[in-house]
Amino acid sequence: MNRAIVGRMEGDPGSGRQETDNARLDRNLSELLQELRVALPGVQVLFAFLLTIPFNQRFALLTTAQERIYLATLLVTTVAAVLLIAPTAYHRITFRKQQKARLVLIANRLAIVGLGFLALAMTGVVLLITDFLFSTVLTVLCTTFAGLMFATFWYALPLWRRATLEDDHQRFGFSDGDS
Repeated sequence: MNRAIVGRMEGDPGSGRQETDNARLDRNLSELLQELRVALPGVQVLFAFLLTIPFNQRFALLTTAQERIYLATLLVTTVAAVLLIAPTAYHRITFRKQQKARLVLIANRLAIVGLGFLALAMTGVVLLITDFLFSTVLTVLCTTFAGLMFATFWYALPLWRRATLEDDHQRFGFSDGDS
């Protein structure tokens, strides 16, 4: 087989797959879009919930601090929605302009940051609701628990695994794939 063709077929040497660069980009984009399809309904439901709260009669009972928590939570939810939906707009606007590699890179970054804002928003909702309904001690416990769960499972665990994979790759010259 021609050496140039073999090189193109190897694609990303760290992926452990025999695929062309275009096939890898197609797969990466497809996987990213599937992941966004999981996150988007959550942010949409949360956003809808936050938009309806002010029309509830009990909203008038919120303290000034709770109103500020509400506003901050509404804003970080808005940012999460913008960041998680942005790859769709980017793709539509750059469609057929040979921007798939750039799209995958940018969309990945937007998704990571968007999930961070979604974690903040969900933690903010826990803070708002527990502060409205329960004691300060229970509010602190529930909010801390929620924040730690997001930090652990959405960031610390994957970052730890990524560092472990990079160490293994450097030490032993192998990888676990790129997904």
